Amino acid sequence: MADVARIAGVSGQTVSRVVNDSPRVDPATRTRVESAMAQLGYRPHRAARALRTGRTQTIGLVVSTLATVGNSRMLQAVADAAAARGYALTVVTLGAAPDVASAFERLSEQGVDGAVVLNEATAAARGIAAPRGLRLVVVDAPSGTPGVGVVQSDHAAGARAATAHLLSLGHGTVHHIAGPVGSFAAGERERGWREALGAAGRDAPPVLRGDWTAASGHSAGTALAADPAVTAVFAANDQTALGAIRAFADAGRSVPGAVSVVGFDDIADAADYRPPLTTVRQDFDRLGELAVTALVEAIEGGATAFHTVPTALTVRASTAAPRPAR
Repeated sequence: MADVARIAGVSGQTVSRVVNDSPRVDPATRTRVESAMAQLGYRPHRAARALRTGRTQTIGLVVSTLATVGNSRMLQAVADAAAARGYALTVVTLGAAPDVASAFERLSEQGVDGAVVLNEATAAARGIAAPRGLRLVVVDAPSGTPGVGVVQSDHAAGARAATAHLLSLGHGTVHHIAGPVGSFAAGERERGWREALGAAGRDAPPVLRGDWTAASGHSAGTALAADPAVTAVFAANDQTALGAIRAFADAGRSVPGAVSVVGFDDIADAADYRPPLTTVRQDFDRLGELAVTALVEAIEGGATAFHTVPTALTVRASTAAPRPAR
């Protein structure tokens, strides 16, 4: 650092501020210091910095599984946002037997400064105290947990929009293939579906429940396809919707000719389904950015935050008005 300071013509303290991304350096000076660092091949030593500051510039990610598209998208978003803030990322998956307390202990032993807890893992984390000094931000969980930041999509609003869209096309009611019990996101989507039906004066049909997979969507779709009165389905996510569409096709019921289907997430392939899928878009990049920003601010002494990210209905070719009765 002394060599960098000498070449850049600044003090060692100024070099330190540039290395630590302090806003208290004017752009011209920062450019001069960064040029000197590049000339000398200087790189900050993460372990040495951790000894000096008490922080490792590393955050953890706790997730139940990475097999679902939504969780994989969130992993990418969190990793990108962490890298942009100069933080490394350590990932812990819980598997079939969630043990969040052990996950927190493992992260604490690795010296992470804080952790983001994703989706289904947030239910397992309720009531479990994090190790002292480990800051937490949870994605998709109820607000109001003391000392924990929360970032969530507006799942209920998205589900209301999806259900209202199907009703506006003239369908008498909307059936729902829900996500797993205990999932905050699944519960909020089911709540929005019920609220939209109630606002329209319709009773909610019995819920069929899946596990976010296309296979569970196919199983539920097969049951729904056997009932000719079913003309509209709101699926808890796009993969579930894909399985349901195949089940209707297997039963000789076309989408959207005989049945309209709406998904949730707007994954990258949704526009290339056959037919292109009407779905509710989640902004995964924004969720990841807000989660990392809230966590870094908490690590650096800021207050815990609560953010809700809007969702948006994207109408494609999988929904249409019901066929007239013959």
